[in-house]
Amino acid sequence: MKIGIRREDKSVWERRVPFVPEDLKALKAKGLDVVVQSSPVRAFGDEEFRAAGIPVRDHLEDRDLIFGIKEVPKEAFLEGRVYVFFAHVIKGQSYNMPMLKTMMEKGVTLIDYERIVDDENRRLIFFGRHAGLAGMVNSLWAFGKRLAAEGVETPFAELKQAKDYRDLNEIKAHVTAVGSAIRDGGLPAAIHPVIVGITGYGNVSAGAQEILDLLPVVEILPEAVAETAAGFESPRNRIYKAVFKEHHCVRPRIGGAAFDLQDYYRRGKDAYENIFEAYLDHLNLLINCVYWDERYPRLVTLEAVKRLWADGRQPKLRVIGDISCDPGGSIQCTVDATDPGDPVYVYLPENNTVARGVIGHGPVIMAVDILPTEIPRESSVYFSSVLRGIVEFMARADYSVPYAELDLPPELKRAVILYRGRLTPDYAYLHQYL
Repeated sequence: MKIGIRREDKSVWERRVPFVPEDLKALKAKGLDVVVQSSPVRAFGDEEFRAAGIPVRDHLEDRDLIFGIKEVPKEAFLEGRVYVFFAHVIKGQSYNMPMLKTMMEKGVTLIDYERIVDDENRRLIFFGRHAGLAGMVNSLWAFGKRLAAEGVETPFAELKQAKDYRDLNEIKAHVTAVGSAIRDGGLPAAIHPVIVGITGYGNVSAGAQEILDLLPVVEILPEAVAETAAGFESPRNRIYKAVFKEHHCVRPRIGGAAFDLQDYYRRGKDAYENIFEAYLDHLNLLINCVYWDERYPRLVTLEAVKRLWADGRQPKLRVIGDISCDPGGSIQCTVDATDPGDPVYVYLPENNTVARGVIGHGPVIMAVDILPTEIPRESSVYFSSVLRGIVEFMARADYSVPYAELDLPPELKRAVILYRGRLTPDYAYLHQYL
Protein backbone atom coordinates (compact mmCIF):
# COMPACT_ATOMS: atom_id res chain seq x y z
CA MET A 1 0.00 0.00 0.00
CA LYS A 2 1.10 3.55 -0.64
CA ILE A 3 1.59 5.33 2.69
CA GLY A 4 0.91 9.00 3.40
CA ILE A 5 1.69 11.06 6.50
CA ARG A 6 -0.92 13.81 6.74
CA ARG A 7 -0.39 17.29 8.12
CA GLU A 8 -2.12 18.04 11.42
CA ASP A 9 -4.93 20.57 11.10
CA LYS A 10 -7.08 20.16 14.23
CA SER A 11 -5.01 22.69 16.19
CA VAL A 12 -2.39 25.27 15.27
CA TRP A 13 -0.46 23.99 18.30
CA GLU A 14 -0.21 20.38 17.12
CA ARG A 15 3.42 19.83 16.08
CA ARG A 16 3.84 16.06 16.57
CA VAL A 17 4.40 13.54 13.80
CA PRO A 18 3.61 9.81 13.79
CA PHE A 19 6.93 9.07 12.06
CA VAL A 20 10.22 10.95 12.27
CA PRO A 21 12.49 11.26 9.19
CA GLU A 22 15.03 8.60 10.18
CA ASP A 23 12.35 5.99 10.78
CA LEU A 24 10.69 6.74 7.44
CA LYS A 25 14.09 6.41 5.78
CA ALA A 26 14.44 2.93 7.30
CA LEU A 27 10.94 1.96 6.16
CA LYS A 28 11.65 3.21 2.66
CA ALA A 29 14.77 1.03 2.59
CA LYS A 30 12.48 -1.94 3.27
CA GLY A 31 10.51 -1.15 0.14
CA LEU A 32 7.61 0.88 1.56
CA ASP A 33 6.32 3.75 -0.58
CA VAL A 34 6.01 6.75 1.76
CA VAL A 35 5.05 10.39 1.14
CA VAL A 36 4.77 13.22 3.69
CA GLN A 37 2.26 16.03 3.33
CA SER A 38 3.90 19.44 3.66
CA SER A 39 3.37 21.29 6.94
CA PRO A 40 4.59 24.69 8.15
CA VAL A 41 4.26 23.86 11.88
CA ARG A 42 5.52 20.29 12.23
CA ALA A 43 8.36 19.85 14.77
CA PHE A 44 10.33 18.09 12.03
CA GLY A 45 10.43 20.43 9.05
CA ASP A 46 9.80 19.50 5.42
CA GLU A 47 13.52 19.89 4.74
CA GLU A 48 14.36 17.21 7.31
CA PHE A 49 12.13 14.70 5.55
CA ARG A 50 13.58 15.61 2.15
CA ALA A 51 17.10 15.21 3.55
CA ALA A 52 16.10 11.67 4.58
CA GLY A 53 14.98 10.95 1.02
CA ILE A 54 11.23 11.15 1.73
CA PRO A 55 9.10 12.98 -0.86
CA VAL A 56 7.12 15.95 0.47
CA ARG A 57 4.02 17.12 -1.36
CA ASP A 58 0.81 19.05 -0.74
CA HIS A 59 -1.71 16.26 -1.36
CA LEU A 60 -2.22 12.59 -0.54
CA GLU A 61 -4.85 11.68 -3.12
CA ASP A 62 -2.86 8.68 -4.39
CA ARG A 63 -2.22 7.25 -0.92
CA ASP A 64 -3.97 4.11 0.41
CA LEU A 65 -2.86 4.07 4.07
CA ILE A 66 -2.81 7.47 5.79
CA PHE A 67 -1.30 8.16 9.22
CA GLY A 68 -1.90 11.15 11.46
CA ILE A 69 -2.00 12.06 15.14
CA LYS A 70 -5.25 13.86 15.96
CA GLU A 71 -8.75 13.75 14.48
CA VAL A 72 -9.26 14.47 10.79
CA PRO A 73 -11.70 17.15 9.53
CA LYS A 74 -14.78 15.59 7.94
CA GLU A 75 -14.12 17.16 4.55
CA ALA A 76 -10.56 15.80 4.41
CA PHE A 77 -11.38 12.08 4.30
CA LEU A 78 -10.67 10.30 1.03
CA GLU A 79 -13.06 7.57 -0.09
CA GLY A 80 -12.18 4.00 0.83
CA ARG A 81 -8.81 4.73 2.42
CA VAL A 82 -7.34 3.27 5.61
CA TYR A 83 -6.74 5.92 8.28
CA VAL A 84 -4.70 5.53 11.46
CA PHE A 85 -4.97 8.20 14.18
CA PHE A 86 -6.26 8.92 17.69
CA ALA A 87 -9.98 8.97 16.90
CA HIS A 88 -11.45 9.56 20.38
CA VAL A 89 -14.71 7.80 19.57
CA ILE A 90 -14.73 4.67 21.75
CA LYS A 91 -16.70 6.36 24.55
CA GLY A 92 -19.23 7.63 22.03
CA GLN A 93 -17.78 11.14 22.36
CA SER A 94 -20.50 13.36 20.96
CA TYR A 95 -18.10 15.86 19.42
CA ASN A 96 -16.58 13.15 17.21
CA MET A 97 -19.72 11.30 16.13
CA PRO A 98 -20.16 13.48 13.00
CA MET A 99 -16.60 12.54 12.01
CA LEU A 100 -17.31 8.84 12.57
CA LYS A 101 -20.49 9.07 10.53
CA THR A 102 -18.61 10.72 7.65
CA MET A 103 -16.03 7.93 7.69
CA MET A 104 -18.82 5.39 7.47
CA GLU A 105 -20.40 7.20 4.54
CA LYS A 106 -17.06 7.29 2.71
CA GLY A 107 -16.26 3.62 3.28
CA VAL A 108 -13.20 4.38 5.38
CA THR A 109 -11.29 1.84 7.47
CA LEU A 110 -10.26 3.29 10.84
CA ILE A 111 -7.44 1.94 12.99
CA ASP A 112 -7.27 3.75 16.33
CA TYR A 113 -3.90 3.96 18.13
CA GLU A 114 -5.74 4.00 21.44
CA ARG A 115 -7.08 0.50 20.84
CA ILE A 116 -3.78 -1.12 19.88
CA VAL A 117 -3.65 -3.24 23.01
CA ASP A 118 -2.31 -6.58 24.21
CA ASP A 119 -4.28 -9.57 25.49
CA GLU A 120 -4.69 -7.85 28.87
CA ASN A 121 -6.02 -4.63 27.30
CA ARG A 122 -2.81 -2.69 27.95
CA ARG A 123 -2.03 -0.02 25.38
CA LEU A 124 1.05 -0.65 23.27
CA ILE A 125 1.47 2.74 21.63
CA PHE A 126 0.90 6.00 23.46
CA PHE A 127 2.20 9.43 24.42
CA GLY A 128 1.44 8.91 28.13
CA ARG A 129 4.88 9.58 29.57
CA HIS A 130 5.26 12.76 27.54
CA ALA A 131 1.83 14.00 28.59
CA GLY A 132 2.97 13.51 32.19
CA LEU A 133 6.25 15.33 31.61
CA ALA A 134 4.65 18.38 30.03
CA GLY A 135 1.65 18.32 32.36
CA MET A 136 3.77 18.47 35.51
CA VAL A 137 5.88 21.32 34.13
CA ASN A 138 2.73 23.27 33.27
CA SER A 139 1.17 22.57 36.66
CA LEU A 140 4.24 23.77 38.57
CA TRP A 141 4.37 26.84 36.30
CA ALA A 142 0.69 27.55 37.04
CA PHE A 143 1.35 27.07 40.77
CA GLY A 144 4.08 29.71 40.63
CA LYS A 145 1.86 32.09 38.68
CA ARG A 146 -1.05 31.67 41.07
CA LEU A 147 1.10 32.25 44.15
CA ALA A 148 2.70 35.31 42.56
CA ALA A 149 -0.78 36.71 41.86
CA GLU A 150 -1.50 36.27 45.58
CA GLY A 151 1.71 38.09 46.48
CA VAL A 152 3.57 34.94 47.57
CA GLU A 153 7.10 34.81 46.13
CA THR A 154 8.51 31.37 45.37
CA PRO A 155 11.13 29.83 43.04
CA PHE A 156 8.23 28.26 41.10
CA ALA A 157 7.64 31.70 39.55
CA GLU A 158 10.85 31.22 37.55
CA LEU A 159 9.41 28.26 35.63
CA LYS A 160 8.04 28.54 32.10
CA GLN A 161 5.34 26.62 30.31
CA ALA A 162 6.63 23.43 28.70
CA LYS A 163 6.21 24.75 25.16
CA ASP A 164 8.52 27.69 25.89
CA TYR A 165 11.59 25.52 26.44
CA ARG A 166 13.86 24.41 23.64
CA ASP A 167 13.61 20.73 24.53
CA LEU A 168 13.22 18.28 27.39
CA ASN A 169 16.85 18.67 28.44
CA GLU A 170 16.36 22.39 28.97
CA ILE A 171 13.16 21.71 30.93
CA LYS A 172 14.93 19.30 33.25
CA ALA A 173 17.89 21.63 33.76
CA HIS A 174 15.61 24.52 34.74
CA VAL A 175 13.42 22.45 37.06
CA THR A 176 16.59 21.14 38.71
CA ALA A 177 17.78 24.74 39.21
CA VAL A 178 14.43 25.64 40.80
CA GLY A 179 14.85 22.62 43.06
CA SER A 180 18.26 23.89 44.13
CA ALA A 181 16.76 27.28 44.97
CA ILE A 182 14.10 25.58 47.12
CA ARG A 183 16.73 23.43 48.81
CA ASP A 184 18.92 26.43 49.58
CA GLY A 185 16.33 29.08 50.42
CA GLY A 186 13.22 27.14 51.41
CA LEU A 187 9.59 28.01 50.76
CA PRO A 188 7.49 30.68 52.49
CA ALA A 189 5.44 29.86 55.56
CA ALA A 190 2.26 30.87 53.73
CA ILE A 191 2.29 27.64 51.71
CA HIS A 192 4.36 25.31 53.90
CA PRO A 193 4.33 22.34 53.85
CA VAL A 194 3.79 21.91 50.10
CA ILE A 195 2.13 18.58 49.27
CA VAL A 196 1.61 17.35 45.71
CA GLY A 197 -0.97 14.60 45.26
CA ILE A 198 -0.71 12.43 42.16
CA THR A 199 -3.54 10.08 41.20
CA GLY A 200 -2.52 7.04 39.20
CA TYR A 201 0.65 5.01 38.77
CA GLY A 202 0.86 4.32 35.02
CA ASN A 203 2.87 5.93 32.23
CA VAL A 204 1.32 9.38 32.65
CA SER A 205 2.03 9.37 36.37
CA ALA A 206 5.59 8.16 35.76
CA GLY A 207 6.23 11.10 33.43
CA ALA A 208 4.79 13.58 35.92
CA GLN A 209 6.89 12.14 38.75
CA GLU A 210 10.00 12.23 36.57
CA ILE A 211 9.73 16.03 36.55
CA LEU A 212 8.58 16.48 40.14
CA ASP A 213 11.41 14.32 41.47
CA LEU A 214 13.92 16.87 40.15
CA LEU A 215 12.83 18.99 43.12
CA PRO A 216 13.76 18.17 46.74
CA VAL A 217 10.92 15.67 47.10
CA VAL A 218 10.07 13.40 50.01
CA GLU A 219 7.51 10.72 49.20
CA ILE A 220 4.85 10.02 51.79
CA LEU A 221 1.98 7.56 51.91
CA PRO A 222 -1.50 8.98 51.31
CA GLU A 223 -2.36 7.89 54.83
CA ALA A 224 0.23 10.40 56.11
CA VAL A 225 -1.03 13.39 54.11
CA ALA A 226 -3.15 14.95 56.89
CA GLU A 227 -0.41 14.58 59.49
CA THR A 228 2.21 15.98 57.10
CA ALA A 229 -0.01 18.95 56.24
CA ALA A 230 -0.18 19.82 59.93
CA GLY A 231 3.61 19.66 60.34
CA PHE A 232 4.34 23.38 60.22
CA GLU A 233 7.62 22.86 62.09
CA SER A 234 9.03 20.56 59.40
CA PRO A 235 11.89 21.86 57.18
CA ARG A 236 10.77 24.32 54.53
CA ASN A 237 13.27 23.17 51.92
CA ARG A 238 11.40 20.09 50.82
CA ILE A 239 8.24 19.14 48.94
CA TYR A 240 6.05 16.17 49.77
CA LYS A 241 4.67 13.78 47.17
CA ALA A 242 1.83 11.32 47.67
CA VAL A 243 0.80 8.85 44.96
CA PHE A 244 -2.80 7.66 45.20
CA LYS A 245 -3.93 4.24 44.01
CA GLU A 246 -7.48 2.98 43.68
CA HIS A 247 -7.85 1.88 47.30
CA HIS A 248 -6.93 5.39 48.45
CA CYS A 249 -9.70 6.91 46.34
CA VAL A 250 -12.72 4.66 46.95
CA ARG A 251 -14.08 2.21 49.52
CA PRO A 252 -16.81 -0.44 49.45
CA ARG A 253 -20.26 0.94 50.18
CA ILE A 254 -20.84 -1.94 52.58
CA GLY A 255 -19.21 -1.00 55.86
CA GLY A 256 -16.32 -3.22 56.87
CA ALA A 257 -15.99 -4.88 53.46
CA ALA A 258 -12.45 -5.21 52.13
CA PHE A 259 -11.35 -3.36 49.01
CA ASP A 260 -10.94 -5.68 46.02
CA LEU A 261 -9.41 -4.18 42.88
CA GLN A 262 -10.99 -6.53 40.37
CA ASP A 263 -14.35 -6.21 42.08
CA TYR A 264 -14.00 -2.42 41.85
CA TYR A 265 -13.22 -2.64 38.13
CA ARG A 266 -16.22 -4.89 37.66
CA ARG A 267 -18.86 -3.11 39.77
CA GLY A 268 -17.57 0.46 39.98
CA LYS A 269 -19.74 3.07 41.66
CA ASP A 270 -22.56 0.58 42.21
CA ALA A 271 -20.49 -0.94 45.00
CA TYR A 272 -17.84 1.70 45.81
CA GLU A 273 -17.93 5.32 46.97
CA ASN A 274 -15.51 8.26 46.87
CA ILE A 275 -13.16 8.82 49.80
CA PHE A 276 -10.54 10.82 47.89
CA GLU A 277 -12.17 14.18 48.58
CA ALA A 278 -11.13 13.92 52.23
CA TYR A 279 -7.54 14.54 51.09
CA LEU A 280 -8.26 17.69 49.08
CA ASP A 281 -7.97 20.10 52.00
CA HIS A 282 -4.37 18.97 52.62
CA LEU A 283 -2.98 19.22 49.07
CA ASN A 284 -1.40 22.25 47.39
CA LEU A 285 -1.40 20.68 43.95
CA LEU A 286 -3.43 17.79 42.59
CA ILE A 287 -2.08 16.06 39.49
CA ASN A 288 -4.66 13.76 37.88
CA CYS A 289 -3.22 10.92 35.78
CA VAL A 290 -5.99 8.31 35.74
CA TYR A 291 -8.35 6.94 33.13
CA TRP A 292 -12.01 7.43 34.07
CA ASP A 293 -15.42 6.62 32.70
CA GLU A 294 -18.95 6.82 34.08
CA ARG A 295 -18.80 3.38 35.69
CA TYR A 296 -16.64 4.79 38.48
CA PRO A 297 -17.01 7.49 41.15
CA ARG A 298 -15.52 10.86 40.34
CA LEU A 299 -12.39 11.93 42.20
CA VAL A 300 -13.44 15.58 42.63
CA THR A 301 -17.08 16.64 42.41
CA LEU A 302 -18.47 20.14 42.01
CA GLU A 303 -20.00 19.82 45.46
CA ALA A 304 -16.58 19.17 47.02
CA VAL A 305 -15.11 22.24 45.32
CA LYS A 306 -17.99 24.38 46.53
CA ARG A 307 -17.42 23.17 50.09
CA LEU A 308 -13.69 23.91 49.95
CA TRP A 309 -14.16 27.47 48.71
CA ALA A 310 -17.33 28.23 50.67
CA ASP A 311 -17.74 31.50 52.61
CA GLY A 312 -14.69 33.13 51.06
CA ARG A 313 -12.32 30.44 52.32
CA GLN A 314 -8.95 29.87 50.60
CA PRO A 315 -7.88 26.23 51.03
CA LYS A 316 -4.32 24.99 50.51
CA LEU A 317 -5.27 23.66 47.09
CA ARG A 318 -4.24 26.11 44.38
CA VAL A 319 -3.83 24.09 41.18
CA ILE A 320 -5.38 20.98 39.66
CA GLY A 321 -3.27 19.67 36.81
CA ASP A 322 -5.80 17.49 35.00
CA ILE A 323 -3.38 15.70 32.70
CA SER A 324 -6.01 13.11 31.83
CA CYS A 325 -8.17 16.01 30.61
CA ASP A 326 -11.64 14.53 30.56
CA PRO A 327 -14.06 17.51 30.78
CA GLY A 328 -16.83 16.79 33.27
CA GLY A 329 -15.15 13.52 34.15
CA SER A 330 -13.10 12.42 37.15
CA ILE A 331 -12.30 16.06 37.93
CA GLN A 332 -15.76 17.52 37.48
CA CYS A 333 -14.56 21.14 37.66
CA THR A 334 -12.53 20.51 34.51
CA VAL A 335 -15.35 22.00 32.49
CA ASP A 336 -13.40 22.44 29.28
CA ALA A 337 -10.12 21.44 27.64
CA THR A 338 -7.50 24.07 26.91
CA ASP A 339 -4.67 24.47 24.40
CA PRO A 340 -1.02 25.48 24.83
CA GLY A 341 -1.81 29.08 23.90
CA ASP A 342 -4.34 29.50 26.73
CA PRO A 343 -3.57 26.62 29.09
CA VAL A 344 -5.29 27.49 32.39
CA TYR A 345 -8.45 28.89 33.90
CA VAL A 346 -9.90 29.29 37.37
CA TYR A 347 -13.08 27.38 38.14
CA LEU A 348 -15.37 29.68 40.15
CA PRO A 349 -17.59 27.44 42.29
CA GLU A 350 -19.87 30.20 43.53
CA ASN A 351 -21.45 30.60 40.09
CA ASN A 352 -20.17 27.56 38.16
CA THR A 353 -18.22 29.68 35.65
CA VAL A 354 -14.56 30.10 34.75
CA ALA A 355 -12.10 32.98 34.61
CA ARG A 356 -9.20 32.75 32.18
CA GLY A 357 -5.75 32.82 33.73
CA VAL A 358 -4.83 32.21 37.38
CA ILE A 359 -6.79 34.84 39.32
CA GLY A 360 -10.11 34.01 40.95
CA HIS A 361 -11.72 32.40 43.98
CA GLY A 362 -11.36 28.76 43.05
CA PRO A 363 -8.77 26.26 41.82
CA VAL A 364 -6.60 26.88 38.79
CA ILE A 365 -7.32 24.14 36.23
CA MET A 366 -4.56 23.09 33.82
CA ALA A 367 -6.35 20.99 31.19
CA VAL A 368 -4.33 21.07 27.97
CA ASP A 369 -5.56 18.14 25.89
CA ILE A 370 -2.50 17.90 23.61
CA LEU A 371 0.24 18.10 26.23
CA PRO A 372 2.82 15.94 24.39
CA THR A 373 2.92 18.50 21.58
CA GLU A 374 4.56 20.91 24.03
CA ILE A 375 7.66 18.68 23.81
CA PRO A 376 7.05 17.62 20.20
CA ARG A 377 10.38 16.25 19.04
CA GLU A 378 11.00 13.93 21.98
CA SER A 379 7.41 12.66 22.02
CA SER A 380 7.46 12.09 18.25
CA VAL A 381 10.75 10.19 18.35
CA TYR A 382 9.38 7.79 20.95
CA PHE A 383 6.02 7.30 19.23
CA SER A 384 7.68 6.73 15.86
CA SER A 385 10.07 4.16 17.30
CA VAL A 386 7.11 2.03 18.41
CA LEU A 387 4.96 2.59 15.33
CA ARG A 388 7.84 1.76 13.01
CA GLY A 389 7.77 -1.84 14.27
CA ILE A 390 4.13 -2.45 13.30
CA VAL A 391 3.49 -0.33 10.21
CA GLU A 392 4.51 -3.11 7.81
CA PHE A 393 1.68 -5.32 9.07
CA MET A 394 -0.81 -2.58 8.21
CA ALA A 395 0.80 -1.77 4.88
CA ARG A 396 0.93 -5.36 3.63
CA ALA A 397 -2.58 -6.42 4.75
CA ASP A 398 -5.32 -7.07 2.15
CA TYR A 399 -8.27 -4.82 3.04
CA SER A 400 -10.43 -6.15 0.22
CA VAL A 401 -11.27 -9.41 2.00
CA PRO A 402 -14.14 -9.76 4.52
CA TYR A 403 -13.26 -8.50 7.98
CA ALA A 404 -13.18 -12.01 9.43
CA GLU A 405 -10.38 -12.84 6.96
CA LEU A 406 -8.37 -9.65 7.52
CA ASP A 407 -4.83 -10.81 8.24
CA LEU A 408 -3.54 -8.51 10.97
CA PRO A 409 -1.89 -9.43 14.29
CA PRO A 410 -4.51 -9.56 17.09
CA GLU A 411 -3.12 -6.38 18.66
CA LEU A 412 -3.82 -4.44 15.46
CA LYS A 413 -7.06 -6.15 14.53
CA ARG A 414 -8.50 -5.13 17.92
CA ALA A 415 -7.90 -1.52 16.89
CA VAL A 416 -9.97 -1.69 13.69
CA ILE A 417 -13.07 0.29 14.62
CA LEU A 418 -14.43 0.71 11.10
CA TYR A 419 -13.85 -1.69 8.23
CA ARG A 420 -14.77 -0.32 4.84
CA GLY A 421 -17.31 1.97 6.48
CA ARG A 422 -18.92 -0.54 8.85
CA LEU A 423 -18.42 -0.83 12.60
CA THR A 424 -16.58 -4.03 13.48
CA PRO A 425 -18.20 -6.41 16.00
CA ASP A 426 -16.29 -5.10 19.04
CA TYR A 427 -17.47 -1.56 18.32
CA ALA A 428 -21.04 -2.18 17.19
CA TYR A 429 -22.18 -0.50 20.43
CA LEU A 430 -21.23 2.85 18.90
CA HIS A 431 -24.39 2.74 16.77
CA GLN A 432 -26.33 4.02 19.79
CA TYR A 433 -24.27 7.25 19.79
CA LEU A 434 -24.52 8.06 16.09
